[in-house]
Amino acid sequence: MPKAARSAHVTRFDVFEVDLRAEELYKAGRKIKLQVQPFHVLAILLERPGEVVTREELQKRLWPADTFVDFDHSLNTAIKKLRQALCDDKKKPRFVETLPKRGYRFLVAVKRPAAGSAARETPVAAPASAKEAAASRWVGRVAEICCEHGVSFSVVAIDESAAAERQRLDAANDDVGLSLLIASQRLIMLPAGTPVRIIEVQQAHARCHARVLEGEHYGKTALLPLKLLAESQELASVRGPRQWNLVS
Repeated sequence: MPKAARSAHVTRFDVFEVDLRAEELYKAGRKIKLQVQPFHVLAILLERPGEVVTREELQKRLWPADTFVDFDHSLNTAIKKLRQALCDDKKKPRFVETLPKRGYRFLVAVKRPAAGSAARETPVAAPASAKEAAASRWVGRVAEICCEHGVSFSVVAIDESAAAERQRLDAANDDVGLSLLIASQRLIMLPAGTPVRIIEVQQAHARCHARVLEGEHYGKTALLPLKLLAESQELASVRGPRQWNLVS
């Protein structure tokens, strides 16, 4: 279909155009091959840029209850093919961010056609408060572990359940239980200066999910108190060194 004919009902982001009616993806005017399921995943993500679309929601919308399919494999394959079409990098995403065990988030603003064919832009969803807005800007960036009281490492939980268990064991002074949590690697020790990439900031709890980028626990995710984080040298070289500034 000629570009002029598509312009009245096309959605745009970055250098891409998405014709939802024809189920076609274009990059700088050139049609990009994309299979049906990856295209449908993209269409759903474009509905709510900046918001998390859960795996459960994608399953309900793309694979009805009476459909017999290996959902995890099918969705992972669809996301992989979508990233290939967008030339996106899973480790350093520009468009599609993975939130482990939760879902996916589209990272850039989307322009939609409005009445009279005038394009209207749907920005990445704004957080509910100024603090959350500041927090959201850190998603995808790199920080470093900044240990408290001059110690050389920090012990952190890998997820919410491990954090809750640690809190119960701390309250009971149960050192044996804490040792078992460490042995099972539900608590991990991260040396000072370990770089981590911020995946999600939970401002209300003054913590974040982050992926470890170096050392023994490379590739794992952890639940980190914001007070343990400082800007990495990568960011400090741009702004000058400063402590993580989301705790107030």
